Amino acid sequence: MNKGIGYAVAVVGLALMIVGFGIFNVGILDGINSTYVSGAGVILVIVGVVLSLSGKGGRRKVSSGEDEVPIYKGTGKNRRVVGYRKD
Repeated sequence: MNKGIGYAVAVVGLALMIVGFGIFNVGILDGINSTYVSGAGVILVIVGVVLSLSGKGGRRKVSSGEDEVPIYKGTGKNRRVVGYRKD
């Protein structure tokens, strides 16, 4: 959930940066200095990236504090990992 919010905040920040740099003109923001709008966009992009990187998701480690030990099949150079068990 946090990753989606982070992505959305970053996209809004990019839109504010585009408006602040004068690429597109939006009537609502005409009264505000473009430097402030661009700065707010940069801050929102940074916040969005931080939220998306720190969000939950992807591979998770074992949270119970137990270590996982690999189970091997074969011997010598032909040995390969076939699974993991909790030790």
